[in-house]
Amino acid sequence: MCESKVAKEMGLVEQTLRNRVKAYDVGTLNGAGAAKVPPEAMELSRLRAENARLNREVDILKKRRRTSRGMRCEVRLDRCAPRRLRPERAV
Repeated sequence: MCESKVAKEMGLVEQTLRNRVKAYDVGTLNGAGAAKVPPEAMELSRLRAENARLNREVDILKKRRRTSRGMRCEVRLDRCAPRRLRPERAV
């Protein structure tokens, strides 16, 4: 398909379409209104997200520790118990 037909279908001027194709080939095509983000800002954003995730995990562990103390179920075995249990004493 000819560039002029494609540009017309997309509602663009031919030169705008050529510029976008060139930018795509080079790898510098950004979305509409997208600003370039420096690597430091990307790293800071990633670290903030990781910090928030770790804080949520700590909160979950704290809540689990508080609630599980009263819910412990212990089974104690008597070493002096006979080897075979009689049916009336079976658990």
